Amino acid sequence: MKILVVGGGGREHAVIKALKRNSNVTKIYALPGNGGIAADAECYPIKATDLDGIVAFAIDHKPDFCVVTPDDPLVMGLVDRLEEIGVPCFGPRKNAAIIEGSKIFSKQLMQKWGIPTAASAVFTDPFAAEKFLLNCKYPTVIKADGLALGKGAVIAHNIEEAEIAVKEMMVDKVFGDSGARVLIEEFLSGPEVSVLSFTDGNTVVPMVSSMDHKRALDNDEGLNTGGMGTIAPNPYYTEEVAKECMQKIFMPTVRAMNAEGRVFRGCLYFGLMLTADGPKVIEYNCRFGDPEAQVVLPLLKSDLLTIMQAVREGRLTEDMVKFEDGAACCVILASKGYPQKYDTGYEISLPDTGDGEDIFVAGAKLVDGKLLTAGGRVLGAVATAGTLDGAIERAYALVEKIHFDNAYMRRDIGARALKAISEA
Repeated sequence: MKILVVGGGGREHAVIKALKRNSNVTKIYALPGNGGIAADAECYPIKATDLDGIVAFAIDHKPDFCVVTPDDPLVMGLVDRLEEIGVPCFGPRKNAAIIEGSKIFSKQLMQKWGIPTAASAVFTDPFAAEKFLLNCKYPTVIKADGLALGKGAVIAHNIEEAEIAVKEMMVDKVFGDSGARVLIEEFLSGPEVSVLSFTDGNTVVPMVSSMDHKRALDNDEGLNTGGMGTIAPNPYYTEEVAKECMQKIFMPTVRAMNAEGRVFRGCLYFGLMLTADGPKVIEYNCRFGDPEAQVVLPLLKSDLLTIMQAVREGRLTEDMVKFEDGAACCVILASKGYPQKYDTGYEISLPDTGDGEDIFVAGAKLVDGKLLTAGGRVLGAVATAGTLDGAIERAYALVEKIHFDNAYMRRDIGARALKAISEA
């Protein structure tokens, strides 16, 4: 069986390695893939946003199944295009991917259907937005409506920061058309939880919960990044919280999308804040999180391809999805200076990995047989164990065996989670 995976980051590497566990998979194509993914799939330099190029590739290579993982091609309608030529896909169609493609759509969906979320107001005029800011309670959150490479949300601690955020999004257009409309939102506080879920539009099967570490520096300081590491499961996500989320958020979201004529089939990501008033939705994503997928998929006992096929065909059941009882930790090795200016082109030395260890490559390229750094987040070192502290220890031990100049990492991935466990 030939599989096509669209995307080229650490998340895609995790998906590809999970798909390879199925003995029926004979070949995996990755578009565009990267230098590390090339060890596990045939990579072709076709961008994930080149829908015409991907469709042409699919016509030529005739894959039996396709997994579309990044947000941009999903929101652009790649699944629709591939299904039209007879390629079955895992991932939502364009009219369902809007749940991530427009923050205003998703906010209005939640408000209409009574799904708990932060209070907010929508603006298309920067002057009206600035006037509204005069009476805001701070901190407040300003979000660009569309996709913005995960950087379209700003927590403003005072009116000056808020005005700068509105100007950059709406006037300077730092996120292009994504900032034509903005959402000004109540700031929520509490532990954050990421819950990826499989859904076929009727059944929702949550995966293991996880905790991302977005800030660049230890102690959650520094600039926001695409994620410097993750752990799973998230200790704040108890069985009681999980039941409440299923009842008040997960199923209502899927039913709301169905009622709107936007049946969602794929991976639906719930970004949650566990507030004093209960769990609330911060954001939806229409795909696997990155780097959440890197800790969730290594804990998956069931066959990923079988699940994906069931999702696409509308026959998902809860007993199809089983996870290990242990824990996982992913430590991101980045280029020093990320998420701002950084140098690339340094040779990467990778060790052999043992059972319960993995290295998922994100920003690297192959040049003359050598793996060189080619991005801000270079790779994720992942380990599983029976306990969270064991997984963290193993992940950092694996990191110490990986070498490239200009490497940087956080040293406290999982520390907050361990503290929560000790205080429980």
